[in-house]
Amino acid sequence: MDWQRVQDYLMQLSHHNDPVLSEMEEFARQTHFPIIDRAVGRCCYLLCRLARVRTVFEMGSGYGYSTAWFAMAVRDNGGGLVHHVVWDDDLSRKARDYLARMGLSPFVRFTVGEAIATLRSTPGHFGCIFVDIEKHDYPQAVAVAKERVATGGLLLLDNMLFHGRIFDLSDHSHGVEGIRKATQMIFSDPQWVATLLPIRDGLVVAWKTL
Repeated sequence: MDWQRVQDYLMQLSHHNDPVLSEMEEFARQTHFPIIDRAVGRCCYLLCRLARVRTVFEMGSGYGYSTAWFAMAVRDNGGGLVHHVVWDDDLSRKARDYLARMGLSPFVRFTVGEAIATLRSTPGHFGCIFVDIEKHDYPQAVAVAKERVATGGLLLLDNMLFHGRIFDLSDHSHGVEGIRKATQMIFSDPQWVATLLPIRDGLVVAWKTL
């Protein structure tokens, strides 16, 4: 079966009628900005609804596309907070505008800063931590996130297939090795029950049992 045909079908099944989400998707298309896309977004929404997540920490939030899906899940679970963390002031401003127009601002806290350092300095535990930062930093992100995901919570990592590069055994670039090490850390750790969903560029879903 053709891989791209499956992905296109998933995108069709993930159709929505939200004009702001559509505007954000078009911005990504025009600027080649990497977003999780609506198939992964819907999956993240579903997982957070099923786990009844009320607090989300995003390690890498871009201009708020993934944040919107998490904030909708938190809202529909009865309220809570999503931490939007991005290193760039302009991206943070864009996210504030988009999410305000969606009525999601009450469920989001915006921080401009480096994601791992921000997670370390933010108190509490989280029902879900989402990782979408520089790939060579994934092992460090997993190590820090392990201590901050609540028992029964979720760790979600995007780009875990890395455009198929993880299968090239001659590729030892920092990003590829970061993905491989992070994957090994999660799947060999008895505190996590994990799987890799082959949606878009691969989404690892890990449930913290202890």
